[in-house]
Amino acid sequence: MKRIYARVVLGALRPGRPKELPDRELTSTVEIDREHLAEYDRVCGFRLRDELPATYPHVLAFPLAMDLMAGSDFLFSPLGIVHIGNRIEQQRPLRADEPLDLRVWAADLAPHDRGTQFVLHAEATAGGEVVWRDASTYLHREARVSPSGRTPARESRPLGEHSPSAIWTLPGDLGRRYAHVSGDANPIHMHPLAAKAFGQPTTIAHGMWTKARCLAALEGELPAAYTADVRFKLPLRIPGRAAFSYRDGEFTVHDARSGKPHFQVQRLTSAPEVFASPVGAAGRVYIPSRDGTTVVLKHGPAMETLAENKLSDGFDASPALVDKEMYLRGYKYLYCISE
Repeated sequence: MKRIYARVVLGALRPGRPKELPDRELTSTVEIDREHLAEYDRVCGFRLRDELPATYPHVLAFPLAMDLMAGSDFLFSPLGIVHIGNRIEQQRPLRADEPLDLRVWAADLAPHDRGTQFVLHAEATAGGEVVWRDASTYLHREARVSPSGRTPARESRPLGEHSPSAIWTLPGDLGRRYAHVSGDANPIHMHPLAAKAFGQPTTIAHGMWTKARCLAALEGELPAAYTADVRFKLPLRIPGRAAFSYRDGEFTVHDARSGKPHFQVQRLTSAPEVFASPVGAAGRVYIPSRDGTTVVLKHGPAMETLAENKLSDGFDASPALVDKEMYLRGYKYLYCISE
C-alpha cells in the first residue's frame, strides 16, 4: 500500500487528466488471514468467528481500488475525493477457509450538486459463484452551485421521536486503528492537524467503520443473504459519541447531542435487488432493480414513492438521461423511454 500511496501523491502533481473513467478492471485472488480478520473484528465490534463480516471483503478489495485510482488514466486524484455512499450485497455467508477471486472497476460517472460522482464496483467470486458485490460512490468536489445560485445546504434531520438503541463512545485513536486493518490511511482519519489541512474541523471516523459497527450491532439478526445500502452524511468526529438506532429493518447513526444524521439507510421493499446507482431529474429519483422494477421517488428529505414501473428484464447499469429521454440497458435489451 505504501507504493500505491506514493503513486497517488505523485499523480496529484501531474498536470492534465483524462475526461473519462478508465475502461479496465483489476483482479486478484486472496486467501483470508485469520489473524487479520480477528483484528478487524475487534476494531469494528464483530464477534470472533470463522465467517466474514459483509464489510470485510471491502477491505480485501481496497488495495485494488486504490491501485486503479492511482493510475495515470484515472479521471480524478484520490486526494480530496469524498466517500458519499456504499452498497454491499451478500449472496450467502462467506467462510474464512474459502479463497476469493476479486475484481474492481470504475463506472457510473454522473453530475452531482457539489461536483461529479463516480462508483467503484467490486465483486467477489468463490468456486465460480458470485457471492458478494460492493458499490462505493465517491464525490469529486467542484465549484458548482444549485440552480438557485446557492451551494446546497447540508441536510439535517432530528433523531426523531424514538430513543436510540445504543450510545457509542468513540476513542481518539479509532481512525488510526481502523486505518491499520483496512489500509485506508486517509489523513482526515489519522490526526486533527492532518484533517484540518484537508478541510475537516478535526479527525473523523471512516464511513466504512461506521457501517461495519452497525452491522456488528445487528449480528444474530441479519439473514444469510442481504443488502446494506447507506448514504454518508455529516462526518462523525473522533473522539466523540454517536447514537445508534435500529427499528423495522432500518438502522441510523446520529450525533448523540444534536440528533443530526451521520448516515441513514432507507429500505426499498419493492426493489430489493438494486445494484445500479440512482439518477435524478426534474425532482424525481429513478432506481432500477435486477427484477425489472424501476422505483420513482420524489426528491426530498423524506422517502416518497411516486411510481413503480415493471419491465420483463433486469438492470445492473444506471439509467442514462438525455433531454427528455431515459435509456435503460437491461440484461436482454436496450430501452428508450420518452414522453
